[in-house]
Amino acid sequence: MTTEKQLKYDRAYLKMAYEWGKLSHCQRKQVGALIVKGRMIISDGFNGTPSGFDNCCEDENGVTKWEVLHAEANAILKVASSTQSCEGATLYITLSPCKDCSKLIHQSGIKRVVYANAYKDTSGLDFLKKAGVELTYLPYE
Repeated sequence: MTTEKQLKYDRAYLKMAYEWGKLSHCQRKQVGALIVKGRMIISDGFNGTPSGFDNCCEDENGVTKWEVLHAEANAILKVASSTQSCEGATLYITLSPCKDCSKLIHQSGIKRVVYANAYKDTSGLDFLKKAGVELTYLPYE
């Protein structure tokens, strides 16, 4: 159950995720993610190419390159190389997760996902719901 106070925090973190997404070099879609645990941001991410690769996310036809990492995957991978843990954390993301990222979210121990827009394929959300992850749709204002 989301309280008024929690809703206030949810909106603030989503707003920050939007700002983080603006750092992406992707032309088609800029997605931002924050992982929060105990009101502390433990990680952040945006969609983009792996370290050491050209920052261009799309090929000459405007199609997203296969090697582009999604925002939530980048945020989870950052936690993996830190002393933090995603166990029980909340993921704030500007676009709901795809099916591949939803597996990473569940496996990492994230217990709640707050998203502002629904991805065209909702199978990621369906998987998370089945896995017992709390989902909150919060359109960005």
